[in-house]
Amino acid sequence: MSIQTGGLNKISLVSLSQIRRPIAPVLDHQKIDAMVSTLKGLPEASKTCTKEEAAAMDAQLPPIDVLCVRNEGKTYYFAFGGCHRFQAYDRIARETGDDVQVRCKLIPATRSQLHLYVGSSLDDMFD
Repeated sequence: MSIQTGGLNKISLVSLSQIRRPIAPVLDHQKIDAMVSTLKGLPEASKTCTKEEAAAMDAQLPPIDVLCVRNEGKTYYFAFGGCHRFQAYDRIARETGDDVQVRCKLIPATRSQLHLYVGSSLDDMFD
């Protein structure tokens, strides 16, 4: 749970292909392996989660905080955290060939708020 979405209880499903990740992640591949196993219903321990905690997740990962920006009639989704969860969903998508649905907590945002995260590359974030 994050500070931004601690009080937000609604979890939405967003297609993995719709979520933009403007910042390259630094990854712990063992943690991603454990998350993929959890998604497959075969929980494993990682550095940050015991096998019992993973089993209690019932083949789900915690939702990812995603900024939701409306621009010129279109909706854009941006994720800056949840790097390992995002990579676990991406691996499942590549293995299955499906466009996986990601559990998200959507945070409404404006272009100017997104500018705080991406700076001068803001215009590159939209089609």
